[in-house]
Amino acid sequence: MLIAFFSCTKKNSQNQTVAYQEDSLTVYLSKANDFNSTSGKRKLYIQKAFAIIENQPNDSLQRVNLFRVANRYYNLNDWEKYQEIAKIVLEKSVASKDTVSIAKAYSYSGDYYGSQGVSDSAFLYYFKAEKIYLQRNDNLELAKIRLSKALLQQKESDNSGSEISALKALRVLKGEKASDIVYELYNLLGLVYSELGEYDKSIEFHNKALIILDKEPTPVEFQSRATSMNNLGLVYQNLNNHSQAILYFQKGLEQKKDLILYKPVVYAMLLDNLGYSRFKLNINKGLPELFYESLKKRDSLQLTIGVIISKLRLSEYFAFKNDTIKALQYSNEALATAKTSKNARNLLLPLKQLAIIEPQNASLYNKEYIHINDSLQKADRNIADKFTRIEYETDEIKQENTDLTTQNRNLVYIFGSILILGMFLYIIKAQKAKNRELLFKQEQQKANEEIYNLMISQQSSVETIRIKEKKRVAQELHDGVLGRMFGVRMNLDSLNKINDEHASQQRNGYLSELKNIEQDIREISHDLNREKSELINNFVAIVDNLFEDQKKTFKSKLVSSIDSNIKWESMSNAIKINLYRIIQESLQNINKYANADSIKVELKKEIDNLFLQISDDGIGFNVNRKKKGIGLQNMHSRINECNGTFEIKSKKGEGTMIIVTVPI
Repeated sequence: MLIAFFSCTKKNSQNQTVAYQEDSLTVYLSKANDFNSTSGKRKLYIQKAFAIIENQPNDSLQRVNLFRVANRYYNLNDWEKYQEIAKIVLEKSVASKDTVSIAKAYSYSGDYYGSQGVSDSAFLYYFKAEKIYLQRNDNLELAKIRLSKALLQQKESDNSGSEISALKALRVLKGEKASDIVYELYNLLGLVYSELGEYDKSIEFHNKALIILDKEPTPVEFQSRATSMNNLGLVYQNLNNHSQAILYFQKGLEQKKDLILYKPVVYAMLLDNLGYSRFKLNINKGLPELFYESLKKRDSLQLTIGVIISKLRLSEYFAFKNDTIKALQYSNEALATAKTSKNARNLLLPLKQLAIIEPQNASLYNKEYIHINDSLQKADRNIADKFTRIEYETDEIKQENTDLTTQNRNLVYIFGSILILGMFLYIIKAQKAKNRELLFKQEQQKANEEIYNLMISQQSSVETIRIKEKKRVAQELHDGVLGRMFGVRMNLDSLNKINDEHASQQRNGYLSELKNIEQDIREISHDLNREKSELINNFVAIVDNLFEDQKKTFKSKLVSSIDSNIKWESMSNAIKINLYRIIQESLQNINKYANADSIKVELKKEIDNLFLQISDDGIGFNVNRKKKGIGLQNMHSRINECNGTFEIKSKKGEGTMIIVTVPI
């Protein structure tokens, strides 16, 4: 009892600990995503959550929780921690052969290397994830990873490759409910076609993106409509249709408060682009304040490229206003900012602007511009080739693995064929043995039927003779004895007219006695006829004979009950012989082993089932023992033939009960 108590206490304590940890984990992960909190506090909550998760077993729940931790680091732009968690998940996923989590970990690694500017590594991980999703026919995740690839290719100026990846993603999304992904792909294709100079296509895809937003609006924090308006405005800006561009920029700025709160980057772009289109149309409304506000916002967000563009726009504006000093100031500041960035592409626009403002140094600026541009074009070709090579080499390795797999598969086929042939021969042999067994069972069942029919026939003959004899006796009693006695009574009744008192008393005594004899004989006659009708059922008679033999031979008290509502004539002989044998076998077992004082046998009908219950008050036995006697096995076999159920209940010292249910 003490051991059980402490075991239960320990188990409850463990359950409470697990529940507490789950609650704490939920709280920590929730607080880690609270954007109103400081980054330091959010990191602290992430660490607390990770401390709980790392002690969990390596199962799907732990891996899901690790991904949630990685997402919190992503939201904090803590890329190193993000990659650290992604590596841990990848190791655990590989150990568990969890392909879904492996693919997801690959995509996280791709995001990390993309953020660090290591595009080839990012592309490789995206490609690995793509292959897994392709094998799993997971179209939704496949489209997402192809979108990531397309965004990476567009970022690296591989616009043709980006177009192919985006179109592939759209193809697998047919029939899928993924309007958010389709929107992103349409938006990306609009940007790609704008870069390729295919402005009509660009406008077409941006409009498709807007149609999706009209049907299924995105959450306010995404500010997708403002983004699309800005992108459409840029296309018209490239077409020098600044009037149309201004309309789109103004529509994008309609939700100013939400933009500043959720998407300050887009807000800064819209301000800058609106100001530039007005500048090109010589509209001075809000200038140069729009440029200044955009620069201030971009500077606060540390958007290097945005800061460079804002300063170049200011330089161009002041150059147009003949304020060369300010124009040079902003151009040089833009060039200085570009030089501090890691991307040489950022140097091109400042150099181009300086060549315009300082004609005397234009040759130097143009020479540097051409040198950097040529290098960038070569780098773009190299990165595009590298992306293609990664796909090719990965496919080549895959082909080698496929060839090796084919060889292994052929070996498996050979050994498998030999094994199947051996199994086939074994099955044939086993089937023959099974057929022999079935034939034996059929012959045994046929023999049982014949035995039962013989028993029925014998019992019928006996019963026929008994009934015939009883009928003869009844007729003889009724027609012979009763007739004569009735005559005597009538004669005595006539003699009763004599007035002799003594004779009269004697006659009355004889008459009373004769009446009694007459009544007794009539009752005997009726009993004989009633017994005849009761014994007409041969099965009940056979079972009764079995019970009579049991009572005569053994000391145990036998109580039997057979439901009179059972229509035995409608049942098959197979059911009756099997029930008879089960009763017979049960009585034999009780006589041999039970040492019982009383036995009860009950046959009754309930709805569409026939129930046989045999119970005794003997010594009982352990029903859970592995080895069953031949008698019990035979009972099970007989009940299975009748499609019935067999249940045995027994405990040592508490007797035994057998319950048989047969559908009728």
